[in-house]
Amino acid sequence: MSGRYARIASTGSALPPQVIPNAYFESLVETSDAWIVERTGIRERRFAGQGESTATLASAAGQAAMQVAGTAPETIDLMIVCTCTPERSIPSTAAFVQSRLGLSCAAFDLNAACAGFVYGLSVASAQIRAGSAERVLLIGAEVLSRVLDMTDRTTCVLFGDGAGAVVLEPSDEPGVIDSLLALDGRQAELLTVPAGGTGEPVTHEAIAQRRNLLRMLDRQAVFKQAVVAMADAAREVLDKAGIDPSEVSAVIGHQANARILTALGRRLGLDPQRVVIDIERVGNTSAASIPIALDRAWRSGRLKPGDIVLTAAFGAGLTWGANVMRWTAPSPAGDGGG
Repeated sequence: MSGRYARIASTGSALPPQVIPNAYFESLVETSDAWIVERTGIRERRFAGQGESTATLASAAGQAAMQVAGTAPETIDLMIVCTCTPERSIPSTAAFVQSRLGLSCAAFDLNAACAGFVYGLSVASAQIRAGSAERVLLIGAEVLSRVLDMTDRTTCVLFGDGAGAVVLEPSDEPGVIDSLLALDGRQAELLTVPAGGTGEPVTHEAIAQRRNLLRMLDRQAVFKQAVVAMADAAREVLDKAGIDPSEVSAVIGHQANARILTALGRRLGLDPQRVVIDIERVGNTSAASIPIALDRAWRSGRLKPGDIVLTAAFGAGLTWGANVMRWTAPSPAGDGGG
């Protein structure tokens, strides 16, 4: 292969210090630590505290990724913040992150819910391959704790807050090899926050009915579709790239549920050791889950240059997708992540 490609130069992540164990929910809904662990693989998650937000976490993760790569702020010429829990409706979360990091580049938000990072990696890679950007800072960041209905057992125990980031640079060799993106808007009502936009503004009545908080209408339907869609997307992107599943060193799926991740590996016929499961202490951090897991896997020595890494995600929309890449970041000198 020859040409211009994009490669990941470094990663970073940030988690709030406040740890929320499963026991926290026992006084709120009918649940237990054993029930949550058995069904999700989650033992604890992090919630943002006072003074912490999507922008502060995104900035910390971006700073960590830039620091490891030795990237000066003035050398970033595009930033993408993937989030479905923005700092504000107006302006973009990216505006606040750009200011915090001292950047002067073009920047925007991307909302593909839990598939946000997969979408963002495809967009960032395309910008570099087209010559429209030389260095891209791609961030996934969420503060889901502030849109959770703490009376709804099906959702409140699943989610956590955090951010992950990668720095992408041009390369003569891939890097990011291929991507696949998909959406079925006919199922948009399955997982949504009904009130808060122009379709249904927040009113006293909406708040009383908790319509400004996250709702999942059919948990089993979402679970089953997630497994099938992620596996199909993973197979299709590998076929497009001409890569056999046996060549994959690590699968980093959206960290929604340990059982979904295990089923994904099984459907791809992979050794379970190749499937990265990073949900136990972090929970489901939506668009931040893949970059957080990437960062933690890289810093622990699980990802090495030359490895074929497959990512796959599924989320509200319903939206899903996959990326396949050859890992190019050298072993980090130190741990600057969350």
